[in-house]
Amino acid sequence: MDRAEETKVETRRRLRAHRRQLVAFRDLGADAEAIAAAISGATPFESGTVLSYESLPHEPPTAQLNADLRAAGHRVLVPITLPDWRLEWCDLADPGRTPLGVDAPATADMAVVPALAVDTSGTRLGQGGGCYDRVLPMLPTGAPVLVLLHPGEHTSEPLPRDPHDVPVTTVVTAAGITDATAPLPLG
Repeated sequence: MDRAEETKVETRRRLRAHRRQLVAFRDLGADAEAIAAAISGATPFESGTVLSYESLPHEPPTAQLNADLRAAGHRVLVPITLPDWRLEWCDLADPGRTPLGVDAPATADMAVVPALAVDTSGTRLGQGGGCYDRVLPMLPTGAPVLVLLHPGEHTSEPLPRDPHDVPVTTVVTAAGITDATAPLPLG
């Protein structure tokens, strides 16, 4: 099958297999430090509310980033996935994980979001639940959205896109921060 004709389900299956291969050879501890340093160095405000998440073992690591953001005075909100795939938010500093509501993204100064890949048109392909498809439109205008990927997951290959998909502008990997829509080097 031509990749241009792949469905989102088929593309996700292929990208998940690629990610498993990538992660097997990554130093996730070094990646965690590099990602945290890149984002902490580029945070455009003194203190504020940051939407983030608690990464799964195969995802780019967020624990160091979240700790660094909190240490810098930011309020870090992380999601709790509801049965209908909406995201409830809680303050990472709250040991009781008191729900703050599904509309908490409307108060965010910045969002750090997961994905399987992003292409050079800014199409973000997530895990398929539509969680962040609901969150991204709720963010305040101008709030930076940083998509965390492993090196090699930002691609010039077009990804499947639906009308509800919100384009993203910034990709962060252990190699640094890049404009999602910038041409990628060949090779």
